[in-house]
Amino acid sequence: MEKENLSVVLHSQGDLRLEQRPIPEPGPNEVLLQMHSVGICGSDVHYWQNGRIGDFVVKKPMVLGHEAAGRVVKVGSAVKNLKEGDRVAVEPGVPREMDEFFKSGNYNLSPTIFFCATPPDDGNLCRFYKHSANFCYKLPDNVTYEEGALIEPLSVGIHACRRAGVTLGSSVLICGAGPIGLVCLLVAKAMGASQVVITDLSADRLVMAKELGADFPLTVKREDGPEELAKRVEGLLGAQPHITIECTGVESSVQTAIYATRPGGVVVLVGLGAAMTTVPLLNAALREVDIRGVFRYCNTWPMAIAMLASKKVNVAPLVTHRFPLEQAVQAFETTRQGHGVKIMLKCDKTDQNP
Repeated sequence: MEKENLSVVLHSQGDLRLEQRPIPEPGPNEVLLQMHSVGICGSDVHYWQNGRIGDFVVKKPMVLGHEAAGRVVKVGSAVKNLKEGDRVAVEPGVPREMDEFFKSGNYNLSPTIFFCATPPDDGNLCRFYKHSANFCYKLPDNVTYEEGALIEPLSVGIHACRRAGVTLGSSVLICGAGPIGLVCLLVAKAMGASQVVITDLSADRLVMAKELGADFPLTVKREDGPEELAKRVEGLLGAQPHITIECTGVESSVQTAIYATRPGGVVVLVGLGAAMTTVPLLNAALREVDIRGVFRYCNTWPMAIAMLASKKVNVAPLVTHRFPLEQAVQAFETTRQGHGVKIMLKCDKTDQNP
């Protein structure tokens, strides 16, 4: 096995470096992975540009990356479910204790959870990475490493659509056609949504949304009023949507989400915006519109793998750029500038295939 472990390390706000780190030794319940494909997430870029997200502050050097797939190269002494050579997708959130959230199946809400590339926990944008074997999921032969890495954003879509109650015949508005809006679209359609409207400022992103199955791509302008936009959505669908999935975090978009949703419907907030956001709460309350939050995901990897293996969902078109790990800084700059949809870093020098 090679001896070098090139890693993408954020030292502080704006200070992103490629550096060698020791290859970790897996504990009894862990596996050592040779990383293959790791996607760049908006949160990775946000930590690089701002040094923090909310209360999570970068105080010491941290390896970035949490959308990942790789190959098992070493197995801990107590691991039963995996063996050397297995191709796996990595679920980045691993609960540290069996608290009430773990016991109730909502382990994503556990305050002490380990999570890749959330300070102070290191991520997996590197050559070699160790992870809890219970949170590495074997990939079927017909699912590529890149698809395996895309299970992480796909999981956000699954969790959001579950929280929203998307089902056969649902009409859905999705605000924002970035990577998360697009996976919400894919999952909503797979779960039986009959009609989906998706909005964005970018016409290019809406072209991709149309290709991925959106019924009504709707280009919006910054100056559009939320109530006016809500009316346009109703005009397209012939009625207000049952469900709105808000993926931007922008205040005016959250307002649109509430105004647009039909009485008794559900708004799910996926996008993260300002800590204090002004919304028409009374409008939602008087019309019994439920507003639900989303924090990452839980219990989504098995469903995501089944969706990909059965070809019910195709995430491959989301990958628009690929860079070798050595060009990580350039890849981050490309993401920051908003080029393409999903940018994938290839961490295995001997295999740069999808």
